[in-house]
Amino acid sequence: MTGPAVPFREIVLKVHSRCDLACDHCYVYEHADQSWRTRPKTISDHVVSRTARRLAEHARTHALPSVTVILHGGEPLLAGPARLRRVCEEFTSALAGIAELDLRIHTNGLQLSPRYLDLFDEFDVKVGISLDGDRAANDRHRRYADGRSSHPLVLKAVELLRQDRYRHLDLGLLCTVDIANDPVAVLDALTGLEPPLIDFLLPHATWDEPPPRPDGSPTAYAEWLLTVFDRWQEQGRPVPVRLFASVLSTLSGGPSLTESLGLAPTDLVVVETDGQLEQVDSLKSAYEGAAATGFDVFTHSFDEVAAHPGVRARQLGLAGVSETCRRCPVVRSCGGGLYTHRYRSPGGFDNPSVYCADLAALIRGIEDRTAAATESPAVRDPDELLADQQDLTRTLLAALHDSLDGGGGEVWETAWALAAEVESDPAGQAALDVVLAHPYTRTWLLEALEAVRAGRPVEGPPVERLAASVAAAAVRAGLDLTVPVALRDGRLFLPTLGEVLVGGAGEAGTALVRGDGEGFTVHTGGGVLHIARGEGGSPHWSPVRHLAAGGPGAVRETGGPGAVPTLVLDDLDPYRSCFGAPAAQRLSPSAADAWSASLAAAWELLAEAVPEQAAEAAAVLTTLTPLAGGEAVQVGRHGYGALGIAAGEDPHTLATALLRGFRRTKLRALAEVTDLYASDGSWDHRMPWQEEREEQEEREEFVPFSRLLSETYERVGLGLFAPRFLAGVPQALDMIEEAAETTVDGKQLLAVMRKEINGTHGTSGRNGCTTDVERAAMR
Repeated sequence: MTGPAVPFREIVLKVHSRCDLACDHCYVYEHADQSWRTRPKTISDHVVSRTARRLAEHARTHALPSVTVILHGGEPLLAGPARLRRVCEEFTSALAGIAELDLRIHTNGLQLSPRYLDLFDEFDVKVGISLDGDRAANDRHRRYADGRSSHPLVLKAVELLRQDRYRHLDLGLLCTVDIANDPVAVLDALTGLEPPLIDFLLPHATWDEPPPRPDGSPTAYAEWLLTVFDRWQEQGRPVPVRLFASVLSTLSGGPSLTESLGLAPTDLVVVETDGQLEQVDSLKSAYEGAAATGFDVFTHSFDEVAAHPGVRARQLGLAGVSETCRRCPVVRSCGGGLYTHRYRSPGGFDNPSVYCADLAALIRGIEDRTAAATESPAVRDPDELLADQQDLTRTLLAALHDSLDGGGGEVWETAWALAAEVESDPAGQAALDVVLAHPYTRTWLLEALEAVRAGRPVEGPPVERLAASVAAAAVRAGLDLTVPVALRDGRLFLPTLGEVLVGGAGEAGTALVRGDGEGFTVHTGGGVLHIARGEGGSPHWSPVRHLAAGGPGAVRETGGPGAVPTLVLDDLDPYRSCFGAPAAQRLSPSAADAWSASLAAAWELLAEAVPEQAAEAAAVLTTLTPLAGGEAVQVGRHGYGALGIAAGEDPHTLATALLRGFRRTKLRALAEVTDLYASDGSWDHRMPWQEEREEQEEREEFVPFSRLLSETYERVGLGLFAPRFLAGVPQALDMIEEAAETTVDGKQLLAVMRKEINGTHGTSGRNGCTTDVERAAMR
């Protein structure tokens, strides 16, 4: 096993090894490992002290910001308030100044009283209570040794914890699933208590001791939980349910929220009442000694335990599950199931979970029930993607302002205040939206944010750009507002409008920009310049140029406010140098005409061959920047809507490059606002068009999912224009559908791609007869 051990961020401290209930499903007393019989009933002062010091040492070594200590048993309240106070004091003192301490206790609630809760309030100990539902469900297993019901006392404990003075300590309710219970009655009983969280746990079982299935159904537990899920949805999700939240999170590309699901490595260790260090407690269900490490807090550090082979096996993520699981599309959500549930003698844990069929059915069932509600509209609706991109830019701007926290100086603070003034006017707000939507806004925002996060000063152009953007918005809206804008090399650039030359090389300072209804004025110490709306180029004014709609080759000069044409020829913006090749200098009128003529001819080919893509690209690609070389079309580090274009290509080559560039920039824009895949790089995929490389005598190449998706997305778009690109696309779409990395939104994008090639070429879809796409791919 390679790689560094994962540090422990959570310890389970057994403060008492006996219990006041006789639950017949308890893994401590009723399953294979009976080591509790030889352990002290109550943890000693010496074990508490040594454990606290070991944890502090571990937290300091790994610079852990916080650690969690869960007081457990048996029944931890049997340790008594004095012993629990000692535990809280020792750990609070040991971790002081090293890491934040999160103390918790998991109890059956029978002993809970104000005496305990006042102690827990003093040390901020959060309390979780086990309750299996209504009285009938709870009494099926959670009874006293003489058969008496525990339900009334548990309810009393829950009600006590719900009192205003203790509610902040409430962790929620833990429910063990029994499919003999009525799932709706169980959920109704739990939600009726208004806990902050409900956690459903599958009963511990192994392949040697499988869970009961009275009707023989391999998915009985999934069916039970899905009935709970449906009722939970019907109730309006009144209480968070950790199991469901975890599945929904992983389906959307997020992390697992529970140890029992997902691929996150374990970071938990158990300390028994005698100081023995053990692995996760549920392993006691597998066989005698399954949780043992042979280590204790007196002679071993937590780092030594973290390096134990048994612990490391649960820290390997995807590599730690069986080969069957690694090939399964839902493994990212289920994670192979709880480690204990994989056990089968004599082979050990290298198996799928004994609940494998249940987990797959549960995950698929939740996905089917929620996909429409959890999908991002941006994947299917270009307008929604534009809106999300605009929101992202504004979010980054707000984040930069908060991060600067005054560090941008007077220049930034003045511009920020003027931005608020511009936004107070409806026309000003609309104009500022247009300016901030300019793709190169994202370039300077990211540059400034990276500087802040790296601890570098943020000054000069990134700080000054906000004022220039505010001035451009004020001019576009025709507002009577004066905005100070920085001069560099005697030049002043207003995003989306153009560049004003007000001085000589090396000259710096501040100019005052003010809209005047007919255009704007620029006031400097040397005088006043008047820039008229609609004025063409002049010695002092270089406007941003736009491709005219009137015909190929025509370029219109416009420096005033008004509707921005679809395609902006931006060879002025200082932040346009964000591509792989250097940006070209300001084009001469004749060069611009020649450049735009080639572009217009390419666009005409696209409009004829792929009108839907061309129409969307025309609405999205706001900015085209001439490059001095490199690939025909490049996607740089900027916001949505810009491409860098090198001149000199023939129309067909340029059309293909434009389409490729549009697909690349759109996919990247989608990835910025939603998760299309997760765990990229955990699996390798062979490209379906590998034969092309093999024919060129290149070695076989395996790639991560991100590249499979990006190349497939490109080829779908290009194949609609040139069918030769469709080679391998049907197979790639099938691979994406079956891949574990694909999220809900990734599957939505898959559906979009299938629709694209089906709608245009009349294909029958997956698993149908030979399609036009497939026939084209074989030619």
